[in-house]
Amino acid sequence: MTGRFDEVVHAPHRLRICAFLDATSSTEFSVLRDLLGVADSVLSKHLKVLQEAGYLTITKPTGRGRVKTWVRLTAEGRRAYAGHTAALRSLLDNPTVSHE
Repeated sequence: MTGRFDEVVHAPHRLRICAFLDATSSTEFSVLRDLLGVADSVLSKHLKVLQEAGYLTITKPTGRGRVKTWVRLTAEGRRAYAGHTAALRSLLDNPTVSHE
């Protein structure tokens, strides 16, 4: 598979978010915050960028007790992440080939 670099996914925190979400069906906001070791506001900004690109959905199901925020990659987000990681792998495997 050949991919292409994706500027939205490329930022280190967003790349880690996509990598984690790619391995799960969804996760809770606090899990991502703790994984990255960042403040809520920092995570929120990165999630907003990914959400605006159509790469993830954010839901806050209501029910009993505290409302939790859940995050999941969309199919488009999974494709973008897969393409980005494929481009990175290609670069590592062929460092002298142009990857534009």
